[in-house]
Amino acid sequence: MLIYNAEIYSSDGTVMIPNGYVRCHNGRIACIGEGMPKENISGKDVNAEGLRLYPGLIDIHTHMGLIGDGQDAEGEDVNEDSEPVTPHLRTIDGFCYTDGYFSDAIRAGITCCVTGVGSTNPIGGDLIAVKTAGRSPDEMLLKRVGIKFALGENPKSTFSERDAAPITRMATAALIREALFKAQRYMKDKSDALESGDSLPEFDMKSEALIPLLKNEIKAHFHCHRADDILTAVRIAEEFALEYVLIHCTEGHIAAEILGGKKASAVVGPIICDRGKPELSGQTLENAAILLKNGVNVAICTDHPEVPIQYLPASAAYCVKAGLPKAEAMRGITSRAAEIAGISDRVGEIATGMDGDMFLADGDPLDIMTDVKMTFINGKTVWAKGKTL
Repeated sequence: MLIYNAEIYSSDGTVMIPNGYVRCHNGRIACIGEGMPKENISGKDVNAEGLRLYPGLIDIHTHMGLIGDGQDAEGEDVNEDSEPVTPHLRTIDGFCYTDGYFSDAIRAGITCCVTGVGSTNPIGGDLIAVKTAGRSPDEMLLKRVGIKFALGENPKSTFSERDAAPITRMATAALIREALFKAQRYMKDKSDALESGDSLPEFDMKSEALIPLLKNEIKAHFHCHRADDILTAVRIAEEFALEYVLIHCTEGHIAAEILGGKKASAVVGPIICDRGKPELSGQTLENAAILLKNGVNVAICTDHPEVPIQYLPASAAYCVKAGLPKAEAMRGITSRAAEIAGISDRVGEIATGMDGDMFLADGDPLDIMTDVKMTFINGKTVWAKGKTL
């Protein structure tokens, strides 16, 4: 597929090529050039007619496919709160790829998101990066990117109602540590057994699920709002030498200097929401700007469906209004989101070798009046306004 006669933009929202073309082959971007392409143009190619071509947007923290569009309880597979520690859960097994919200995403130019379990469990399950269009969950899957951890109010309130641990922040952290210590020992016992030829330890599915995390093949995504919970997440991650991401990081502005000194990564959001529970009392629109100023790597999320996924660009725009540089806001929903998620080798930029994930728009994505005209995933048109594909 060839997209030509386009104004091509980079992930920071600046023009790369005022009038150029992008050719995709086998799902990847094969070449980018200025002016008109030399090869013949076919009827399957896209004349952008001067529209802006941007890299596909990325929402790095959602529950897409796990909380259904208008389905009530039948469409909810987001929290397995029958027990507090469930790292062996695989999001893809509960992922409803036909959910109507995916249509909303592609109409907004969002081509990739990270989705997974909720925050009732101290350890909830895995997190996956998926494309927002595809014929099956396995086809949409880009990569397994993390394990979900949760601190603070949500695990406390869930299990205190059942008179079961954890009912304090201390117990939440203790359960996380216990599972990580057990997985560390299990991993060492397996390694020692393989080296010596002895019998392997009894299979432990929960510990098995945590081994990629302990090997830093995937990251720990910590749900944390309050400043003390944020620093508990950092403390636990450092104890076990984990690569980590601070999800929500609502009171990150209070500890911004500390977090910046550690070069932490924070996913800020939801932005367009109320202070609907006690640990959101410190919420401020200036959070992203303050974190970035102090050296924290910042991305922006909707936490869909807390804020519907199509409002990701509007969320970034509000951060700009509150002091976040516009280029950084754009990176926070494109290239930096990809870097934090560990998928920057595939998505987040329009560049040779990257996946053909892009969208055409008639203006600035952070302008509420901008209209997305076409969306492309893996080098194919998945949506075109006013057209049946």
